[in-house]
Amino acid sequence: MAEYIEVNELVKVFKMGSVEVQALRGLSMKVEQGEMVAIVGASGSGKTTLLNILGGIMRATAGMTVVAEHDVTNATPGDLGRLRRDVVGHVFQELNLIPTLTAYENVELPMLAAKTKGSDRKKRVVELLETMELGDRMKHKPDELSGGQRQRVAIASALANNPDVILADEPTGDLDSETGAVIVEFLHKVNKEMGKTVLMVTHDASIARQCDRIYRIQDGRIRSVQEPSIDDESTSKTRVDIVQDRIKEIKSDISKIDHSVSEGTIELSEFANRRVELELRLKLFEEELHRLGL
Repeated sequence: MAEYIEVNELVKVFKMGSVEVQALRGLSMKVEQGEMVAIVGASGSGKTTLLNILGGIMRATAGMTVVAEHDVTNATPGDLGRLRRDVVGHVFQELNLIPTLTAYENVELPMLAAKTKGSDRKKRVVELLETMELGDRMKHKPDELSGGQRQRVAIASALANNPDVILADEPTGDLDSETGAVIVEFLHKVNKEMGKTVLMVTHDASIARQCDRIYRIQDGRIRSVQEPSIDDESTSKTRVDIVQDRIKEIKSDISKIDHSVSEGTIELSEFANRRVELELRLKLFEEELHRLGL
């Protein structure tokens, strides 16, 4: 596959009064089209700065950046605006959902900026929210949704204008491990089924090992590159084990909740919501197991 994202000798200096802080110190990396890449490193190592430069939110001090064959280095402000609107979808750590808008309206917003025709907007929003298993939550505002549901709305919003690249900054950072695993499954779906190139910043080693490659940043430079799917056979086995374990756990939880409702120890409304959530998770992990060839 062709090199799709290329960064060469990237430098970013922040000025704080009379003090200069180097966030990136000659960072170089290449990502192929269709890859799902993890970017890991300690806090302050430059991970979010790198994503912001790739996404056209921040300009580098020096170096060269190309994203999906678009020259970011020499881009005009107008070019960067088009990059953010059409080429790159950004899932921010803070989500950036507008609290006064519904899930539907938050996903529709990027298409309004792109002046997409009304009928096309409606079709796209419904399609994305249904893909994210949120068809029954379209009219809910962010504070009426769970953390995992809000994150799925943010992913749908990032996909609204059908970008080539998704940049996800700690997409599971504020979620429990089970909900975080579901979000990663949705990102796998975005990568494998929709064909998007995905770069994901994460602190979670188990999540990083599920990607095609792992870039480790230290002190503003790439210190190592690992390819678990190619070089580490045990890692791909671990991925299968993880998915199979999740399926067993979810099936056990379904049996327990079914028993609880038959015993009358759980309210029907709570049972219905929990059952739908468990079935969603089971479906996602079974689809992932199928993608892994089992």
